[in-house]
Amino acid sequence: MDARILLVEDDASIREITKLGLEAAGFTVETAADGDDGLNRFRHSRPDLVLLDVMLPKRDGFEVCRAIRAESAVPVVMLTARTDTVDVVVGLESGADDYVTKPFEMPVLVARLRAALRRARHDEQSETVTLGDVTVDVLGHRATRDGEDLQLTPTEFRLLVELAQRPGQVFTRELLLEQVWGYGYLGDSRLVDVAVQRLRAKVEPDPSSPALIETVRGVGYRARR
Repeated sequence: MDARILLVEDDASIREITKLGLEAAGFTVETAADGDDGLNRFRHSRPDLVLLDVMLPKRDGFEVCRAIRAESAVPVVMLTARTDTVDVVVGLESGADDYVTKPFEMPVLVARLRAALRRARHDEQSETVTLGDVTVDVLGHRATRDGEDLQLTPTEFRLLVELAQRPGQVFTRELLLEQVWGYGYLGDSRLVDVAVQRLRAKVEPDPSSPALIETVRGVGYRARR
């Protein structure tokens, strides 16, 4: 049996069509119509992934995502009807792993969900890497500075590991989409830029003048040697 998905969507027609499409792709799907019910169902059934609409009654998707992330590292993919970068920023800061814009094509959604599940199931090698004064315990999924946890989201942590393991290597946005999110052609480069911005805010001594994660103009990003 494939993964168990919790779909939290208030629009009944979208909820039903998405449920049928995901079940046809082999997923087991449980649904909820509002934020409170979604959070309750998550705590009761502990799904393998949460597909979460942004605009929900009672408790919006960002609030639900923050509550989930406070107690679990389960993959969370946000659904948004808007293409505003602000939704991407707030979603990632809330702890989401990815986002999909409505309207979406079912094969694209399925591919994005499978990529998120692959990332969650991937066993990282046991090692510790450093970037400046930041120490990254890969197996322990922990990044610290002077013994203090940096409180990174799962996506921020994967991005930090990818960059820190290869200091000096230039990563294009497309390569980071492939290495960190698990896909390239389905992605949106804004996702990378926003994630790097949020990561810098947590690891850089002065985020306004980044010294650990450098921008390579017109290409992408690299970690300082």
